Amino acid sequence: MACIATSQSIDCEMGCQTLENQDSKKLRCLANRLRCYQPPSVNGETENGIDQGINSTNNTRITKPVEARERRAAVLICLFKGTEGELRVILTKRSMNLSSHPGDVALPGGKMEEVDADDSATALREAMEEIGLDPALVEVVANLEPFISQHQLLVVPVVGLLPRIEDFKPLLNEDEVDAIFDAPLEMFLKEDSHRLEEREWRSRKYGCHLFDFKSEQGAFLIGGLTANILIRAATIIYQRSPSFTTHLPDFQQLQNHLCNANA
Repeated sequence: MACIATSQSIDCEMGCQTLENQDSKKLRCLANRLRCYQPPSVNGETENGIDQGINSTNNTRITKPVEARERRAAVLICLFKGTEGELRVILTKRSMNLSSHPGDVALPGGKMEEVDADDSATALREAMEEIGLDPALVEVVANLEPFISQHQLLVVPVVGLLPRIEDFKPLLNEDEVDAIFDAPLEMFLKEDSHRLEEREWRSRKYGCHLFDFKSEQGAFLIGGLTANILIRAATIIYQRSPSFTTHLPDFQQLQNHLCNANA
């Protein structure tokens, strides 16, 4: 498994050229399309290059302005081409020794620090610290609209492509990560392994998306914020909605409703 090179500013028309050494035309074109992706901004305000609003997905996602760094985080959606040509995403299982969400499946990532120039820098630094992913292998192609975590962090998903998975030699930080594995991105649009669990946050009900996944590394349950982010990423990349339906708002939709109600 592996991810691609560092974040670069490239015009949409020139997007495919940075991957010209890659033998996959589909991956090159995906990179080009994702570089053109512009999540619509709600308030359009930025500070030090940091968008301070929640943007829209299928629904309008709005939140109050968030402190530039103290309450901001980023995760890396690292995609590569599988043996059958499918897009796969790198995931981790958090260490059982962590105080926050021990044993949960997560995307590499964490809180923004002062040394980070932007969200991409945060995601790449955290991936290096957690799983030994060299930023030079990762090509950042897009930032998706931010999500709100249960701890009220603003979490920005950063999409990166890994043209040469064979160059990635995982080195796990055992204090933070128990396991690393990969899953097909398209899985997060399919009903086969999906289920919805009713949960409660501050006396309000919401639906938690859960995906059961088995691999050579073991059996994993992918849910919560990670599942929500990957559903959104798959929806954008495959340009279609999930095949499953829900009778409850998910956590992000609940946050949108509360923010809109208080606006």
